[in-house]
Amino acid sequence: MNSRGLRSQLKDSVPVAGLCPQGAYGVQDSLRSGFTSVKNELLPSHPLELSEKNLQLNQDKMNFSTLRNIQGLHAPLKLQMEYRAARQIQRLPFLRSSNLALDTLRGSDESIGFEDILNDPAQSEVMGEPHMMVEYKLGLL
Repeated sequence: MNSRGLRSQLKDSVPVAGLCPQGAYGVQDSLRSGFTSVKNELLPSHPLELSEKNLQLNQDKMNFSTLRNIQGLHAPLKLQMEYRAARQIQRLPFLRSSNLALDTLRGSDESIGFEDILNDPAQSEVMGEPHMMVEYKLGLL
């Protein structure tokens, strides 16, 4: 293939976001961000996957619109401010937060789901060196 044909192919190609350089030295930092998979970034594997990913967001939108129709504009705005405040409450970066306040606001604190049983932090591979994770969160690294 000649170089002219190669240039036209490169010009028409679409860059994948996960393969862009992200680290300090121009390469992706696989230790912090994990390995990238081009297949997972291009297409969802099942038609319902996108709907399931956005389930909580869709339920919140429906609840906010219902609340707005019943009580007025101030009710969903107040609830959104409470959600935002509850999301900001976190533990240290190396400890997983339970988000109990957010679950209580949403009313999901009394239901047992998939993430309650199979999302055990003791079996998680996220745990790292505490000092390095706090310094990274504060921007010192």
